[in-house]
Amino acid sequence: MTEGEAAPAAVTAQGGRNLLTRALAALVLAPVAIAIAYAGGGLWTALATLAAIGLYVEWLAIAGAVQQSRVVVSGVAALAASGLSLGSGRIEAAVVVLAAGFAAVALLMPQRRIWTTAGFGYAAVAQLAAVLVRLDQKYGFLALMLIMLVVWASDIGGYFAGRGIGGPKLWPRVSPNKTWAGAVGGFAASLLVVAGFAASGFGKTGPLLLSGAALSIASQLGDLFESAVKRHFGVKDSGNLIPGHGGLLDRLDGLVAALALAAIFGLLRNGVDGVGRGLVVW
Repeated sequence: MTEGEAAPAAVTAQGGRNLLTRALAALVLAPVAIAIAYAGGGLWTALATLAAIGLYVEWLAIAGAVQQSRVVVSGVAALAASGLSLGSGRIEAAVVVLAAGFAAVALLMPQRRIWTTAGFGYAAVAQLAAVLVRLDQKYGFLALMLIMLVVWASDIGGYFAGRGIGGPKLWPRVSPNKTWAGAVGGFAASLLVVAGFAASGFGKTGPLLLSGAALSIASQLGDLFESAVKRHFGVKDSGNLIPGHGGLLDRLDGLVAALALAAIFGLLRNGVDGVGRGLVVW
């Protein structure tokens, strides 16, 4: 075997190991996330709060602001206080706390104010959206499962379609590995999952397909957005917390965008107490 033949073989082997690592990590983390989502209440709020704090800290690390302890502490404290408010059902208080945290972060970091406040806003939206979707006792878990399944199907379908088909790049300046084939494959996989969801009797097929399509697009745009942020700062991964997946931002970027869209949609249809119902019941 020549040196030229050995290099592709090594790349293939590395890709196989990475896929195995990703799959094993997902097999461990996905059931835990589903179980906590099913439990809801304080457990889900605590998980959403811890994830939001992790997202905020990783964002600051990417932006080169994590050394600013005042910015880190003020943002983390606001997210934690918001989590306590959300856990006790005081949504208005949580919004006020997050607004105060946003202002504190802006005042304490004048050099990179736009990036640091954007990071806090991103984490705050993730926390609020995750809790609001699950708040509906009857439909919250169902709505969360729909969102998670759409995002996971989009990721998995995109990965295999992109690897198997290849072709033109989707946005090479931002994400060199993503292809149009992957985007279409992820979208198609999401619709198949939603069709199965509807066929199981959990909602009307037409509206759910439209919702699933919107969530899939939001998920992919969220992935591209996070890639653009990392590209701006010359960072490959947001962290190495999750084997094979990178950091929390790498793993949750699509889910955050889908949750945000679902929360907005549910709020417009059914108000604060019926976000989950607004997504799945037509």
